[in-house]
Amino acid sequence: MPHDHGHAHIDPQSGDRRVSIAIWANGLLTVAQIVGGILSGSLALIADALHNFSDMASLVIAFFARKIARRPADKRMTFGYGRVEIVAALINYTTLILIGFYLIYEGGMRMIDPPEVQGWTVVILGGVALVVDTLTALLTYSMQKGSVNIRALFLHNLSDALASVAVIIGGSLILLYNMRWVDPAITIGIAHYILYLAFTEIGGPIRTLMLGSPPDIDNETVVQAMRGVDGVADVHHVHLWQMQEHEAALDCHVVLTADGWGQIEKIKAAIKDRLKDDFSIGHSSLEFEHEDRAHENADLYGHGKPEKEEENHVHRDTDSS
Repeated sequence: MPHDHGHAHIDPQSGDRRVSIAIWANGLLTVAQIVGGILSGSLALIADALHNFSDMASLVIAFFARKIARRPADKRMTFGYGRVEIVAALINYTTLILIGFYLIYEGGMRMIDPPEVQGWTVVILGGVALVVDTLTALLTYSMQKGSVNIRALFLHNLSDALASVAVIIGGSLILLYNMRWVDPAITIGIAHYILYLAFTEIGGPIRTLMLGSPPDIDNETVVQAMRGVDGVADVHHVHLWQMQEHEAALDCHVVLTADGWGQIEKIKAAIKDRLKDDFSIGHSSLEFEHEDRAHENADLYGHGKPEKEEENHVHRDTDSS
C-alpha cells in the first residue's frame, strides 16, 4: 500500500501570519465572552469562552511548535525537531478532554438549579463568536490537511463554531420561552461533542510518540516487498515507525542467500529503492546476515529473543570463526 503524503503546501511565513491573526481574534473573543457570560449569567457563554481560551492557548502552542519544528537536526536532536508539533497536538487534545469533563460537571450542577440568564447578551455574543470561530476555521482549513498540529487547532475552532450556533439557539429559546434549563443542557451537549472530537483524534499523536507503525502503511506488505528482492532469504527484527509526521522510517535485519552475500551493495540499493518508491520510506537502516549464520527463531518485529538462545547463538558464531 503506497504511503501517500500529498497535502497542501503553504509558505511557512504565510502560515505563521494566519495563526497569529487567529490568536488575536480568539483572545479578544474570549475576554468579551467571559465578561458577557458573567453579566448575563450564561454558563453556555462562559463554556464557549473557556473553549475559545483553550483555542487561543492551543494556537500559541502551535505557533511556537511550527517555528521550533523548522530547526535543523543537531547533536542534541539528531532526528530534528519535527516531533514537537506532535507533542503540541497531544497537549491540545488533552486540554480539550479536561475542558469537556469540567463543562459536564458544571452543566450538571446548573441543571439542578438553572439560574436567570439574559438571552439578548447570549445571542449577540454568540453571533460575534460564530463569526470569529468561522474566520479562524477558514484560516486553518487548508493548513490542517498536512499537519496534525494544525488539525488539532482546526477541530478546536470547528467545534467552537458549532458551539456558538448552539449558544445562539439557547439564547433565543430563553428569550422566547424562558427555558432556563436550555443553557446548561447546551453546555453539556457542547462538552460531549468536545470529548468526541478529542478522543477520536488523540490516538494519532499518541501512536506517533509511542513509535507506532504508520497507520497508512501495511507492515506485511512492506515485509513481503523486501523478501521479494533477489538474493534475500528472509527479514526479521523489523522496526517501522514515524520519525516525524510525514517521514516514515524502517530498520531491520536482512538475511541473504549465499549468492546474495556477494552482492550486498546491489541488494541494499534494490531494497531501499523499493521502500522509497512503493511506500515513501526514505530513511532505512539495514543490517545484513548470511543465511548460514543468521539469528535462529528471531522475531519478525522487535528484538524479542530469549537470552539463553541468544547466548548459544553467540557461542556458535565464536566456534565457527
